[in-house]
Amino acid sequence: MTETPNAESPTIDPAAPAAPAAPAVPAAPAAAPAAPTVSVVGPGEGETVLLGTTRMRILEDGGTTGHRLGIAESVIAPHTPGPPQHRHAGHDEGFYIVSGSVRFTVGDEQHDAVAGTLVVVPPGAPHTFANVHDEPAVMLSTFTPDPYVRYFRELRDLHAGSEAVTPEAQLRLMHRYATEPATTPGRPGPS
Repeated sequence: MTETPNAESPTIDPAAPAAPAAPAVPAAPAAAPAAPTVSVVGPGEGETVLLGTTRMRILEDGGTTGHRLGIAESVIAPHTPGPPQHRHAGHDEGFYIVSGSVRFTVGDEQHDAVAGTLVVVPPGAPHTFANVHDEPAVMLSTFTPDPYVRYFRELRDLHAGSEAVTPEAQLRLMHRYATEPATTPGRPGPS
């Protein structure tokens, strides 16, 4: 069999000895995994979210933690009512009181959490909080996993919009983040 050379293929002579095998090229070393990124958020840094009389500072939005953890600091003005009592289906929430006092309502029970108190709310537990006192309160909140951080951003945008925020609009937003109003059997939850 003889091949006719053309511009696209080389001439092959079947009687020619086989070319020596090319020496093996060592594989390039696998790239080392990237070192984890450490987040350092200093005083006054972070994203500020204004929610009425509460100023929230997002310290970790999940971007550093693979979305396993979100962290926010909230400064709650005196005599600020909290959200309606509610339940989360998709995340745990932790609240550490840095200064002042925050009243937590869990079902029918009330707990006045002073500085140094930690409140941990697992999925499904009804809860709300408010600053019923005359001094501001500072609270550090954790969300595991982190999607609830986006809820606060959307809530800020809802309040900043040109239309009045209706309870129905707020409920739709809560529902998108696996959060529902809590009710005690036979009695509606706080509004």
